[in-house]
Amino acid sequence: MSSQLLGRHIDAVYHTSLVFEGIEYFFGQGVQTCRAGSTHHGKPMEVIPMGVTDLPMEVVLEYLDSLKTVYTAESYDLFLHNCNNFTNDFAMFLVGKGIPDHITSLPETVLNTPFGQMLRPHLDNMMRPITQAPTPAPFRPYETNGSRPAPELDHQQPSSKAAIPTRASAPTPAQVPPVASTSPLAAYTSRVNNETRLQDVERLLQLASDRCAIIFFTSSTCAPCKLVYQPYDDLAVEANMKCIFIKIDFSYADRAISAKFPHVRVTPTFITFLKGQQRDEWSGADARMLRNNVEMLLNAAFPPHLHLSKNVPTLLRQSQRPIMYAKVPPLEKVVAKMGTVGKDPVVSSIVSFIDARERFGAMEAPLTKLPSFAEFLKRSTKSLPPDLLFTALDLLRITLTDVRVSGFFAEEHRGATGTPATVSHLLSYADKLGTSTPYPLRLTTLHLACNLFTSPLFIPHLLSSPLSATLISLLTTALLDDKHPALKASALSLAMNITSSNHKIRMKKHSNAPPSQSTPHSDVELDEAEQVELLASLLEILGTGQGEKDAEVKKMALIATGWLVYCAPMDGEVRDLWRVMDAKGTVGKVKGSSVEERLIVKEVQELLS
Repeated sequence: MSSQLLGRHIDAVYHTSLVFEGIEYFFGQGVQTCRAGSTHHGKPMEVIPMGVTDLPMEVVLEYLDSLKTVYTAESYDLFLHNCNNFTNDFAMFLVGKGIPDHITSLPETVLNTPFGQMLRPHLDNMMRPITQAPTPAPFRPYETNGSRPAPELDHQQPSSKAAIPTRASAPTPAQVPPVASTSPLAAYTSRVNNETRLQDVERLLQLASDRCAIIFFTSSTCAPCKLVYQPYDDLAVEANMKCIFIKIDFSYADRAISAKFPHVRVTPTFITFLKGQQRDEWSGADARMLRNNVEMLLNAAFPPHLHLSKNVPTLLRQSQRPIMYAKVPPLEKVVAKMGTVGKDPVVSSIVSFIDARERFGAMEAPLTKLPSFAEFLKRSTKSLPPDLLFTALDLLRITLTDVRVSGFFAEEHRGATGTPATVSHLLSYADKLGTSTPYPLRLTTLHLACNLFTSPLFIPHLLSSPLSATLISLLTTALLDDKHPALKASALSLAMNITSSNHKIRMKKHSNAPPSQSTPHSDVELDEAEQVELLASLLEILGTGQGEKDAEVKKMALIATGWLVYCAPMDGEVRDLWRVMDAKGTVGKVKGSSVEERLIVKEVQELLS
């Protein structure tokens, strides 16, 4: 009846989902998943291959986690915030293009008619029981790229039209086995390895030659052994990748094992190994002794940092949320400054996206064509003079506060180990201008750089070359600029974002948290030479000016310095610089204003300790 009621024919009210690696992703009761084709909508009307993505599953899941803040169960709206918006956003991230326009534009087509507006509440109420109906159990994505355990997603809605990106020669779901992590350690840690052959035991001990291992000798007839089975399993999980746990049951083990360990005559017996050498041996089903001995073994293999024994509550309770610059200027003035460049359709679409997001929130602001925006930004370094380039960067700065946009620009479909092309191009261009960089461009570039930390997907790139070197160059130059206070404050904000991210990675290494296996760079700290360069600039800030107006500057510099030096290697370049520059004397002279004095004095005392 659409032709009679709306004035144009509509084939269907489409529900779309996206199938990836045999799993169907969609939006209904939040972000949901199930095995492809197992929903109550039955066979899809149409399947559209969307392309190939090389992004690791870990990165994909991280992006989906960020989408959960936008696509909540309560936010579902049949016309303004539906499954098609989600599928479009997800496809844009994976392959750089959205789903067909005739699907995404359908709600607008209906609402642009008087009868469509009148039918809206009736249609929404009628469709909601279908779009948010009970669905099959959630399906766990395969860990195809050495990722951490995939986070559970909610139940999935069925699809009547599916948009499917596939890998070349992709096997069917039944053929796809769970693949082990790219790190050999990950397959044998955080669990107990039950072994019966000597060659397997020796292989595991060789794998633990740079850390530690423990063997638990037991037998099926040993009743006391069962008392420490669960504690042994728990310790294996807690130790994560620091230690390999082996269990050998003499009832099933080959004779070669008995010949290798002839002195083991009773069960339970435990033997520990440190850096490839046998360390301790004891017998008895004492769970407390087992835990104590394992903890001593781990401390010997991975000595705790001396700083961890210091009491530094003021430093450690500082907020580590990234500092962002989200203020939206009058967009019509920004576009007007671009001149003829501002008439590009891409600019209009981005301005419309920003306006919708500001007025109605992310839920009613569907993504525009981000690949076109990326190409426009790359062209802008040639089409706009340096004194006007800040206008294009300002549009990117604003949109980066949306996790969907920042996630897209973090990867740009080149894989997690690649460098984000558009952002790298823009930052490098501004940095290479050096002292000739116009002030508005310098300021906007620093604000844009701060907003990159919106997405966790950006962090590995920002702390790795070449982006890390560019960021350090931009902020250290601005930190030493005494003519423009706003530049210094913005550079300190960027310094706090960098040092905070670096601090989190460093603390993760000193905790029991399992190292991430998503990318080769996900747990890599900022290069030590770049840490030294940043620390030198921060100490120079702390050594100049003691006026009341500098109180906030001093506070930010102290926090960033604290995050940078806390748990830094005791024999590394950061500590060497601390001594050479007499940082203790510099920090000890820092005083605060009457308002900030108490906090600053506490920070100084903690930093000196």
